[in-house]
Amino acid sequence: MNYYYQPNLRPTPPGNTNYQQMALPAEQSYIENILRLNKGKKVRVHQTFPDSNEWRDLEFTGIIEQSGRDHIILSDPTNGVWQVLLMIYVDYISFDEPINYDPEFYLNN
Repeated sequence: MNYYYQPNLRPTPPGNTNYQQMALPAEQSYIENILRLNKGKKVRVHQTFPDSNEWRDLEFTGIIEQSGRDHIILSDPTNGVWQVLLMIYVDYISFDEPINYDPEFYLNN
């Protein structure tokens, strides 16, 4: 079964080719999609903050609650702390268990 991303379609004058109406394959392997597939798992998020000498490289540990294109929300059940981490600073993310991964992730499934 083929799934395609279709952006908001805009009308075009007759006779003009509307490239926005052409179906394009969806990109599925975004990091936020991988994190969504692993919601509820414990992770260690390794981040680098290049403009800080004091807080340059940090590791955040917690349970994946949500993720978006530019952020990850973690909770730490041991102390009740919730953190919003910006993706721009993520170096890598490590899990202590096998991860769920589906290169054909679709939000509508």
